[in-house]
Formats: sequence, C-alpha cells, structure tokens
Amino acid sequence: MQRELTALIEPVVESLGYELVWLQLAAGDRDQLVRLYIDREDGIGLGDCERVSREVSALMDVEDPISGNYTLEVSSPGLDRPLVKPEHFDAFAGSEIKLRLVDSIEGRKRFRGQLTARDDAEIEMVVDGTSHRFALRDIESARLVPEVE
Repeated sequence: MQRELTALIEPVVESLGYELVWLQLAAGDRDQLVRLYIDREDGIGLGDCERVSREVSALMDVEDPISGNYTLEVSSPGLDRPLVKPEHFDAFAGSEIKLRLVDSIEGRKRFRGQLTARDDAEIEMVVDGTSHRFALRDIESARLVPEVE
C-alpha cells in the first residue's frame, strides 16, 4: 500500500516544486495515518506544508486509495532527516549519520559515523575510525545527525 500511495502522491508533490522525501503509513488510534515529509532546496515552511496538504487531500478525495478514515500530515524532514532514497545518501556524503540495520552484524544493529560513499548496492561509512560497508537492502532506517553549533 505504501508503494502505491507513493506512486500516486509523488507526481503531485513534485509538480508543486517539492521533493517527497518519505511517505509513512501507520495505523492510528481510529484512523490510518499518512505522513508526508517534503523538502526543497530553500527549506520548508508552514505555507508549503499547507499547500501540499490541500493538493494531496484533493487527489486522495478523487482517487480514494485508502478505505476508511485517514489523517494526512505534511511536514519537513527536520534536522535529523531520514535518508530513504539512494540520492539522499549521495547528497549527504561527508555528514554524520545514524543507521539501524534489519539484522545485526556481530551483535550490533545500530551504527553512527561519517557517511563517505554510496554505490548501486551499498553505502560506506567510518565508524569509530574504521570503514564499514552496508548493503542498502539491509538498512532499516538511516538519519542525519544534526550538527550542533
């Protein structure tokens, strides 16, 4: 369902001049929750979120992709933005990231370090002075570590 919603919503978001960073679908207390994280080069403000929300709500009213009630939330990815698409890893090479793996490696699922590179199937990062490679398919989640000034 998440892929189908992304395929439906992403062209609308892009036509408005934004990137759909991530679509999250979750069960709420009574309704399903559809959360969109959007971004653009010069950042996201409240007006941007409202604009995307209006357009996506209209699309979902017409297409009716979710049976039952749902809540739509639109927000910026934040300072600890998720790295979801391969291009995100390219854009933030050199940055500090946290990642969680689907399965543990040597008893460890969580890693924090500097993202150094990405190829078609893997990322490379330096963790505690040692270079590690992780298959993209093995990454459960990855996020930027906000820089503190």
